[in-house]
Amino acid sequence: MYYQNLEGNSVIQDGELISYELPEYRLQFNDIIDIQIQTVEQILKDGLTSKIQNEANNAVFGQIAQSGGDIYYMTGYTIDKNGFIRMPLLGEIQVNDMTLDEVRILVESSLKKYVTSEIFVRVKLGGIRFSTLGEFRRPGKYVVLQDRLTIFEAIAQAGDMTTVAKRDQVILVRQYPDGTKLHRINLNDRQIIQTPYYFIQPNDQIYAEPLKTREIGTGENTAQTVALILSSITAVALVLNIILQN
Repeated sequence: MYYQNLEGNSVIQDGELISYELPEYRLQFNDIIDIQIQTVEQILKDGLTSKIQNEANNAVFGQIAQSGGDIYYMTGYTIDKNGFIRMPLLGEIQVNDMTLDEVRILVESSLKKYVTSEIFVRVKLGGIRFSTLGEFRRPGKYVVLQDRLTIFEAIAQAGDMTTVAKRDQVILVRQYPDGTKLHRINLNDRQIIQTPYYFIQPNDQIYAEPLKTREIGTGENTAQTVALILSSITAVALVLNIILQN
């Protein structure tokens, strides 16, 4: 049961406007950014053609993303462990701990020594990459072509959790500039909307632990559990019957 008003917390009414703070994301190691550069002449000459081509590319990108591929791995710029990307003409540029807008301004100013006309620079994250592990219907690595993604949207990508997942003890592994932290979150609590973990960040890992029923080998629901118990009783009775006959 997601989005519950748990006992002891302030009640969030249905229909109530919930405010949240969405800090601007700062780039880190292993992020991939997509940088597009156009001059005014290119835009005036190829603007319509470029638009059609971009729409075709977006369709192809969508198909690749749905199949689990990482479309920007070959075409984007990956931030190395020292926080640099390498671009034509500009060489190595340090971008770690910068926002996308700060990178755009840096690239624009660096290009002015090579280009005399006006230029248009667009910088975007190459999708949001995250992984789901444990009790998910479709655990795996995903790439979503959006600027932001909630944790529930990420869970939906993985087919939701199984019935034996601990929804109140989900582990979120998040990357920070100085290292990695593990956070325990309660998906049943409606207050999660106001926490820093409501929105997924690039390279997040979501691990769903199993309930005790999974650990001791019982079924995912009552019917499966009863069937397993009956099978066990039948097996024990059969063994006892053979022993008594001998």
